[in-house]
Amino acid sequence: MSGRSPGELVVADEVRDGVARGIPILALESTIFTHGLPRPRNLEVALEAEQRVRDAGVVPATIGVVGGRPTVGLSPADIERLATDDTAVKLSLRDLPVAAAKGLSGGTTVAATAFLASRAGVRVFSTGGLGGVHRDAQQTFDESADLPTLAALPLVVVSAGVKSILDIPLTLERLETLNLTVVGYRTTDYPGFYVADSGFDVEYSVDSPAEIADIATARDALGISSTLLVANPVEAQHQLPADLHDDVLARALAAAAAQGVSGHDTTPFLLDFMQRETGGRSLDVNVEVYRGNVSLGAEIAAALAARA
Repeated sequence: MSGRSPGELVVADEVRDGVARGIPILALESTIFTHGLPRPRNLEVALEAEQRVRDAGVVPATIGVVGGRPTVGLSPADIERLATDDTAVKLSLRDLPVAAAKGLSGGTTVAATAFLASRAGVRVFSTGGLGGVHRDAQQTFDESADLPTLAALPLVVVSAGVKSILDIPLTLERLETLNLTVVGYRTTDYPGFYVADSGFDVEYSVDSPAEIADIATARDALGISSTLLVANPVEAQHQLPADLHDDVLARALAAAAAQGVSGHDTTPFLLDFMQRETGGRSLDVNVEVYRGNVSLGAEIAAALAARA
């Protein structure tokens, strides 16, 4: 491992210099291209996201683990390696020490990406959708590690809410309990990833990246250490039609129950069902969601850097 101690964080020079100089930086996750999208689209989306950030005058910091090295600011070669590696694993926060010690490569989830971004001094992170509370969590206690992790990190995270396969009202209750501030970007409708309106509301809306930067600045001044969550709905013309979404989701849940799918197998089963039964349209929505969140995250990073 090139003389590095296991777990030692690798920060790209461009990212390190940017943090030191107050240049806007946007963190990006890697599971979207290691596990979320098929090849070769996964690599295309990853590189396009980086270019989208650069075009906005912001430094992209794609985060992942390469050969056991947790890295903030993957190179294009690193991104291509992870995007084409059949052995790449999905790494949450709890997996990072094991991956570092064993020399594994993998894509980082929201929890792991957020943690590594914060360690490197990066303040804004764009992802697709957050993890949340799973259906039937009252019996299974199945809740994403994203939520408690973000509750302990003073970041700004842009997402399109949580995927509609999760229990959205319970997720919103947990966000409140964990003192995670949620604002809707130009809406009080909480998005459901594939759809712009999940049917549930958030209390506050914000109208601009500058207003989001003001809230983050106030949070820091108050000494609050939890993440500010920005819920950015997919544009209406790109969402799954509501009737198609509701029909496919109902059938996916019924199929999972009939086949006895449970635990950590549930989410990939439901997502795969959604993809098949929508003829790949759910993947197209996934890409549009990510593009929108990356663009907004870059604007927020620039607005926040302007206040430093």
